[in-house]
Amino acid sequence: MNLTSDDFKDGDYLGPEHVLSAEYGFGCRGGNRSPHLRWEGAPAGTKSFAATCFDPDAPTGSGFWHWVVVNIPPSVTELPADAGNPASGNLPAGALQARTDFGKPGYGGPCPPQGDHPHRYLFTVFAVSMDALPVTADTSAAVVGFYLNFNTLAKASLMGLFKR
Repeated sequence: MNLTSDDFKDGDYLGPEHVLSAEYGFGCRGGNRSPHLRWEGAPAGTKSFAATCFDPDAPTGSGFWHWVVVNIPPSVTELPADAGNPASGNLPAGALQARTDFGKPGYGGPCPPQGDHPHRYLFTVFAVSMDALPVTADTSAAVVGFYLNFNTLAKASLMGLFKR
């Protein structure tokens, strides 16, 4: 599989439009818009897709989940910018956003601690062997990850960076 974005290239810094907004209270003032993602090359047997954004550099001991989307129909090959905003209506029908480490579904952008090293934000799309993962909007990212671990046929990632 191959994953690209109209908003950033692999290894680029993410723009302010993708950074966490002030409403979350972590000190950032970005646009909190999830980036555009486009994928191709899913293997035969793909019944749905999932997309995630994970920061392995967060000072938590276990990283930080910024976005979790599952049950994307197999006919879909891209998510437009701001698809992670629950109010945008940009997610495809049938797709479900699960709870992130911010405590609710939907995209929450980068906002590492002031002065910390650049954090890596791994945007990954998974080709899934199930029509729908047995999860809800309140399912934790760790449980979604468990299901993805056992039901992924292929995956592709892009890394965005951010530092403040």
